[in-house]
Amino acid sequence: MKEKMPPFKRKKSTGKSFPVKVCTLDAELEFNLELKATGRDLFDLVCRTIGLRETWYFGLQYEDSKGFIAWLKLDKKVQDQGIPQQTTMPFMFLAKFYPEEVAEELVQEVTQHLFFLQVNRAILAMDIYCPPEASVLLASYAVQAKYGDYDEGTYKPGMLASEELLPQRVIDQYQMTAEMWEERIKVWYADHRGMSRDEAEIEYLKIAQDLDMYGVNYFPISNKKDTDLWLGVTSLGLNIYEKENKLTPKTTFQWSEIRHVSFDDKKFTIKPVDKTSPNFVFFSHKVRMNKLILDLCIGNHDLFMRRRKPDSMEVQQMKTQAKEEKSRRQIERNKLAREKQLREIAEKEKSIMEQRLMQYQEEIRLANEALRRSEETADLLAEKSRVAEEEAMLLGQKASEAEHKITQFRLTALKTEEEKVSLERKTREAEQLTARLVDESERRAAEANTLKEELLRARVAEKQAKEKLLEFLSRNAYVNTSVSSLYSVSSSSVLDLPADLHALRLNANSPQLSLTHSNPPELVDHHLPAYDFIAGNDMEELSLEIEKERIQYLEKSKHLQDQLRDLKTEIEVLKVDEKQCELDMLHDEQVRLGENKYSTLKKVKCGSTKARVAYFEEL
Repeated sequence: MKEKMPPFKRKKSTGKSFPVKVCTLDAELEFNLELKATGRDLFDLVCRTIGLRETWYFGLQYEDSKGFIAWLKLDKKVQDQGIPQQTTMPFMFLAKFYPEEVAEELVQEVTQHLFFLQVNRAILAMDIYCPPEASVLLASYAVQAKYGDYDEGTYKPGMLASEELLPQRVIDQYQMTAEMWEERIKVWYADHRGMSRDEAEIEYLKIAQDLDMYGVNYFPISNKKDTDLWLGVTSLGLNIYEKENKLTPKTTFQWSEIRHVSFDDKKFTIKPVDKTSPNFVFFSHKVRMNKLILDLCIGNHDLFMRRRKPDSMEVQQMKTQAKEEKSRRQIERNKLAREKQLREIAEKEKSIMEQRLMQYQEEIRLANEALRRSEETADLLAEKSRVAEEEAMLLGQKASEAEHKITQFRLTALKTEEEKVSLERKTREAEQLTARLVDESERRAAEANTLKEELLRARVAEKQAKEKLLEFLSRNAYVNTSVSSLYSVSSSSVLDLPADLHALRLNANSPQLSLTHSNPPELVDHHLPAYDFIAGNDMEELSLEIEKERIQYLEKSKHLQDQLRDLKTEIEVLKVDEKQCELDMLHDEQVRLGENKYSTLKKVKCGSTKARVAYFEEL
């Protein structure tokens, strides 16, 4: 309950209009209403502004001057409903009634989005109990609805750290960091690739509607024994809960079993269809709460009956338009997916060609480097050959000089014997020196020849390197031509996609449910309309059909249940038992017994109305 506001005395307005602010969880709307404007005028104005046609689920909520939550009455003037005196009158545009099956009943995307925002807020605020493993799964759908497909290239660790994705109760129960929670959410988030925002939101709601506290409005009541209990007003009927257990109802009364509802002061009386059964009586704690309980009973009862009649022309039209819009969006998504696939293929091939081009450029660089080294080697060998030739010429000159000296020695040796002996000795020495010089000259000449051969081989290698360079350059020119042709082909492929696909329209006829109804409605206490409900075989067949569809849905979600069970097992070791609340223990007991929301409701509604009334009085 919000903090009470101080009482006030409304001053007479001197203007012709007054300002109003309406919040829709994702937007704030401001209007100026005429003084005589009714709640219907404001409600219709909001619905037209946001484009909502499924108006029967919603209402305008506000806090009255005494601090109680109230819903704006549509048939009375806005200023005559005890709204606190403020500069701008504040209202919340919220879902007042819930559907039985979100996937079948919610037609408009804007309706689905408003329900998603409200249910998501209720789960995060812990107004609806959600098990930890289911909280992670729901968070992954919320991330998909907000950010679209998971992209490994752009996703960064810690990206979801600032988001409120899990109830604080779940975070406190486990010794896990924000990064650990984010990693587990990311695993499921990546599995939702290709899912649009409206698909992610409807999947979120399909899971959330199976939670025990989903769509239940709780009110404190007591029975004739003055036992404190909870009354739960739902789309299917009235549930009775023990004070400490809001998850599992002790008994339930479907709208098909209730003839009419009335109250006198704090006493509520519910008359069953079976006139042999006693009236179901309970006592509310606050008189002001009785009008809200009665209003919710009337609204849920009317919608319960409406669902069991053939769809109106308006609903049929909305469903047809929704199917056409869904088909059109699917065609556009398929077209975008094809274009994206072609673009990815083109980018991939472009990347491959660029890598090949880089490889060719590297090979050319290496070939140029090898050519440069070959040229340097050839120059070095040429220089060595020149030096060797000069040394050989020098040695030849020295050999000539030595022969000339030998001749001179021989001429002078004739003069005397002594000179002859000396000359012979010098001659021998000169001959030995000459022999050595000749050998050295021959060796130098051989070395020069070897250097010339190496020079020739280097020039041949240089020629081969130049030929390889020319080959690489010609291949590079071919690669550039191929890349250019690839871009032109990819562009033409994307442009050649049929542009008139969005003109396709699918004609779909909404199925009509033909049910028979008995006597027309009649007035009961406090203007509550009473209806004779479908009974007998028709109701049983309808219940069986609904139960059959639910069983099929549960079978399809077996894989999902296995994933949830694996996650629960994985994080179980990190649980802090001291941080568990009473609802956690009640839920664990339900799981241990193999029960769920629907098996519990099926079990508690068994037996006659008389027996259940007696059971309620004995609580």
